Amino acid sequence: MGTTNDKDLRNFSQLRAAVDVALAGKPPRERILLAARELFYRYGVHPVGVEAIAETALTNKMTLYRHFKSKDDLIVAYIQQLAREGDETLDRILGENSDSPDRQLDAWVNYVEDVLTNKFERGCALANAAVELDAKHPARALIEAYKQRKHDRLVELFRAARYCAPERLADEVFLLFEGARISLQCGGKGPASRTVAMLRSLFADRRRNDVPSGVELPTE
Repeated sequence: MGTTNDKDLRNFSQLRAAVDVALAGKPPRERILLAARELFYRYGVHPVGVEAIAETALTNKMTLYRHFKSKDDLIVAYIQQLAREGDETLDRILGENSDSPDRQLDAWVNYVEDVLTNKFERGCALANAAVELDAKHPARALIEAYKQRKHDRLVELFRAARYCAPERLADEVFLLFEGARISLQCGGKGPASRTVAMLRSLFADRRRNDVPSGVELPTE
């Protein structure tokens, strides 16, 4: 699958040069995962064939299949790596600000801003892959589980910060962030650039359990 595009993909010299630097000194499995990650994110999981991945990883198909039984197994490993990193990122953000839910929330919004202003942002790699994968593909379940964990942790964060209806707020925030990343893929930087301001306004407007109705909350 995707072999018709292999030659074209290999001709991207800038990508190849960037990956070559990152591959230096790494064992074959790491090189293959790194190459797959770069190619899958840039071009999609279906268009990229194993030959392009192997060549970008400075190896061959025989070595690739020694570490991954099939392209589907490689896709699963790719998704597992992304999900693990996403969990670790949120762990770090919350852990570094564990003394205050409000600081945790502010740090998370800063992270959202970093993501949406990154010039290399091409949308959520997990969401991008989910669109391409069949509903029965084993990687789909991993993506769905990760997204649910992310949503549930937002609920916990909003509950700790004493927001009313934390589940509903998590729904709204989750959709806003996910939608902003999709908007960037479509070239719509305008709406995405206003996401952080929208999030802060949303948090400021929502009542908290220990604040009487009609009392304004600080925006900072």
